[in-house]
Amino acid sequence: MRLRTLLVWLAVMPTLAMGVQVIISSERSVREARHLREDVAAGRQTVVPLYQLMTKLQSERAVTAAWWSGMPVPGADLRNRRADTDRAVTAFLKSSDLDQVHSDRAKDRLREVARGLADLGAQRERADARHGSPDDTVNYYTELIGGTLRCYGDFSHVDDGGLTQETASLVALLSAAEAVAREDSVLALSGPSGKLTSARFGEFIQAAGAADYLYDSVARDLPLDDQDALQRILTSTVWQTKSRIEKDVVDEHRDASSGVILPPDVSDWRAAYDTFSAQLNTLDESELLELLAHADDRAAELEHQVVVLVAASSAALLLVVAVVVFTTRSVLRRLRDLHDRTVAVAEDTLPEVVARLRRGEAVGVDALPQPGGEQDEVGRISDAFARVVAVSVEGQRELAEERQGFSVFASGIAARTGNLVSRQLALTEHIQDTFGQDEALLADLMSSDQLTVGMRRQIENLLILADGEVPDPHMEPMRIADLLREAAAEVEDFRRIDRHAMDETSVEAGVISQLSHLLAELLDNATRFSPPTTRVAIRSELVGDGLCIEVEDRGPRVTAERYEEMNARLHSAPPYSVLARNAHRLGLFVVGHLADQLGATVTLRRSAFGGTSAIVIVPGEHLVTTRERPAVPVPLEEPGSEPQSAEERRPKLVPQRPSGEPAPGVPGLPRRLRKEQAQEAGNTAPEVPPRPGSGDTSGRPALPERIPQAHLAQQLREPRAAGPVGVGQDAATPEEVADAWADYEDSTRQVELELRQDQP
Repeated sequence: MRLRTLLVWLAVMPTLAMGVQVIISSERSVREARHLREDVAAGRQTVVPLYQLMTKLQSERAVTAAWWSGMPVPGADLRNRRADTDRAVTAFLKSSDLDQVHSDRAKDRLREVARGLADLGAQRERADARHGSPDDTVNYYTELIGGTLRCYGDFSHVDDGGLTQETASLVALLSAAEAVAREDSVLALSGPSGKLTSARFGEFIQAAGAADYLYDSVARDLPLDDQDALQRILTSTVWQTKSRIEKDVVDEHRDASSGVILPPDVSDWRAAYDTFSAQLNTLDESELLELLAHADDRAAELEHQVVVLVAASSAALLLVVAVVVFTTRSVLRRLRDLHDRTVAVAEDTLPEVVARLRRGEAVGVDALPQPGGEQDEVGRISDAFARVVAVSVEGQRELAEERQGFSVFASGIAARTGNLVSRQLALTEHIQDTFGQDEALLADLMSSDQLTVGMRRQIENLLILADGEVPDPHMEPMRIADLLREAAAEVEDFRRIDRHAMDETSVEAGVISQLSHLLAELLDNATRFSPPTTRVAIRSELVGDGLCIEVEDRGPRVTAERYEEMNARLHSAPPYSVLARNAHRLGLFVVGHLADQLGATVTLRRSAFGGTSAIVIVPGEHLVTTRERPAVPVPLEEPGSEPQSAEERRPKLVPQRPSGEPAPGVPGLPRRLRKEQAQEAGNTAPEVPPRPGSGDTSGRPALPERIPQAHLAQQLREPRAAGPVGVGQDAATPEEVADAWADYEDSTRQVELELRQDQP
């Protein structure tokens, strides 16, 4: 998982948690506000009619109790009270929509009240007929009023502390008013005689005590305005009259056999009750309406809180998102900068430093990243990377020093070995000059000479791979035909090589040895990896980019992937580890090194004959125009002598003497020029124009044409020309020496071909 994703998740999870919390809180507040709105609507529609019903039932109860006890109650007054109650019942039943009430207990209470109201007519009929007892009738009204009081306590379904407290205070006020109303109904049952049963007297005492307790306790929980209103009622004259009557009933009553006889001042109760009951009803109704208003305000407050919560939470979420985006972008920007610096160091700085170290150049501290001493995590990583780079560069410096030391060591060993090989070649040439008359010995010497030349080339390969310098004795430009001949002479199986120089051009002296060595490696590869019966061709031709030299063999088929791998070796200098794994294929690496030094390109590809073609493109800057050489002057004949023919001027070879010593005056066999002697030979040998039809445009005299089916050179068939030759003097001219050597090579090659054809 990417770091960006981790940072985003790190920011998203708290943000989501905060968002979920805000949603839950908002949803709860919205739900409470909606419920409050519903409760307020249901309260205005149901609770207010229910309160009106309760007060009407209290009035009808008192009038019914007075009528039942024999008090002079006008019939019109009773009918009016019942009519008021009926109107309240109708309004209640019409407005009490149970679907708008959300509390299940409140619904049950309302159903209970509705069932009680269904028996109201029957109770009135029994009261009119005076069936039963007055206590049953009064208890019916009391139970019905108690059911309405219980509805208030269970009506609200919102868990709000303030509203719950106000609801409890309202229920306490209504309960206190009901207690005073019960006192009124009990006193109404005393009738004209002013007597109460013991049970009724106890009920009066209990109702009076409950009313005093409820008003004392509820006065502390009401708002200040309501407390003042209640105190005005409780301190009024009529309330004091009520309190005095209650005290007199308790203190001055008389117990009789038929019950309890009340004091005479009980007659003042009715006037006082009518006054303070109206004040209590006004207070209770005001408190009920205030409760509904407070619930409405609380709903609005909750809705406002939801708006504020959502707005604040949204602002907080936006702030969190901004901080997260800023932090993420800052961290990612610093990490991206660190990545860019790391990539720049890895792809640019380190390769350049390593290349400079491999070249032996000094690398300063400024070229490397330096620790900045930063204290944050990204800075510490940057400093750690800088220290890693420093350690890596130090290791590369040590490796470069070891490689340079090894290169110097290998160059020294190769140079010393090369000197020994040069001395070996000089000794071989001396032996050829001394004992060249023995053909068998001469053939062995030539084989030894070729092996020694191969050894010298391998030593030069070591010098090249060790970044050493190969000595170049050439001081003058060399014609391309001579260069091809020199490169072919470095190969052990040189007789299989066909040379074709298509253009007359020369190569500058400074690159002759390098180019000759490059071509010799390609020719050696071609002869070793192709069948011994096939020929290897090397051609040169001028092209637009310089000089094109093609080496073509008829070796085994090579795949395209293999060609791609070999071309990669030719175009890049491998480290020593790669050289060690491919020690048997160092020729390609040497060719690559030489091509890099020359600025040339070498490409291997499949030839038209199924073998491999190596294409070498030498830049034109290494080419010079071939200068015309002056013709060699023909030696003048001595006066009186006969002119000699071309055959007579060619060197004559004589059989070997039995003693193995060369005959006096007999010239030694021709010798192949070495690189160390190229300059000396070029300065001493006269130049002649090439002979037509030779097929080779070299700087030396053209070789004679081969005679088909001839095994021996013409010079070996003719007797040696007479004439004394001084000891130690070579009578053959350079042209004759070259012709004799060419005839020897042609004869040897022809014999080998015929022997191969004769084999089964």
